[in-house]
Amino acid sequence: MAFWNRNKSEKEPTLVAEQPAPVAVPEQPPVTARAGDREGETWVSRLGMGLGKSSAKLGQDLGDLFTKKKLDQDTLNGLEDALIMADLGPVTAARIVAQFSEGRFGKDIGDDEVRAALADIVAGILLPVAKPLVLHKPGNGPFVILVCGVNGAGKTTTIGKLADQWVKRDGRKVAIAAGDTFRAAAVEQLKIWADRAGAMMISKDTGADAAAVAYEAYQQAKDAGADILMIDTAGRLHNKKNLMDELEKIVRVLKKHDDTIPHATLLVLDSTTGQNAHAQVETFREITNVTGLIVTKLDGSAKGGVVVGLADRFGLPIHAVGVGEGAADLQPFDAHDFARSLVGIRG
Repeated sequence: MAFWNRNKSEKEPTLVAEQPAPVAVPEQPPVTARAGDREGETWVSRLGMGLGKSSAKLGQDLGDLFTKKKLDQDTLNGLEDALIMADLGPVTAARIVAQFSEGRFGKDIGDDEVRAALADIVAGILLPVAKPLVLHKPGNGPFVILVCGVNGAGKTTTIGKLADQWVKRDGRKVAIAAGDTFRAAAVEQLKIWADRAGAMMISKDTGADAAAVAYEAYQQAKDAGADILMIDTAGRLHNKKNLMDELEKIVRVLKKHDDTIPHATLLVLDSTTGQNAHAQVETFREITNVTGLIVTKLDGSAKGGVVVGLADRFGLPIHAVGVGEGAADLQPFDAHDFARSLVGIRG
């Protein structure tokens, strides 16, 4: 079954060096908080507010462009530039403009029609990747999720938010393994989230072998009857060879328990890095079998368009997006909601 029960359906960028994240206690939502529980708000309205910086910049550019009554080449060139500046990327921007101009060139066009048309085209790009993370019970052990991403991308808080939702809303038994063993701050923050969610926390001493943590965590989670085991991992891209070796070893030792493990490998991406997210996807796909993406910090970025570029270029499932600090601020990715919010269509 789906983890979230919703009925709605060139030049390579340079990697940004990750910065050690301070231990920060995330804002604690009420125990009963869920998407749409905040008074007067729905998830769609919160997504719209979260994408406010992105939609405001794009909306201003669209307003400046479409002052003429007829669509001409200068306007199309300006639209392509605006989409590139919104971090959709040059290839995706060119594709959208080409599709947008079909049947409209030389014709009168208004602002509302522009936004509606762009939303439809963007949704068409996003629909094939808007897929929920699906859970199954593999035999008598837990469903194992390996969580990857550069340090500071939001892995720890994403794990905590998922655990909070699965335990409190779905009644699942969740275990969390601290596989980033060289950062004591990451382990401490993960424990805060685990305690808050009511999840089982599994860790070893600082500097312990990450593969050993993962191997023992699986057995402990299985013995405890856990439904889900999430394994945090390191994200030190300044030494890709070491990271590659560590992740390869984690996967190898987990397969000693069961050859199908991990059942999912999620890559967490910080949207504020913009086009650098493309380089991160390429790097982690070289290292491990990434099965899906989670995009965080959309509320702090004017670069929400990067989600569209990622979908167009890689075609990897996008399971969820985050627009805030609370557990309910991470929700399933919906192509239509995202596309409309990105171009500034409310409601």
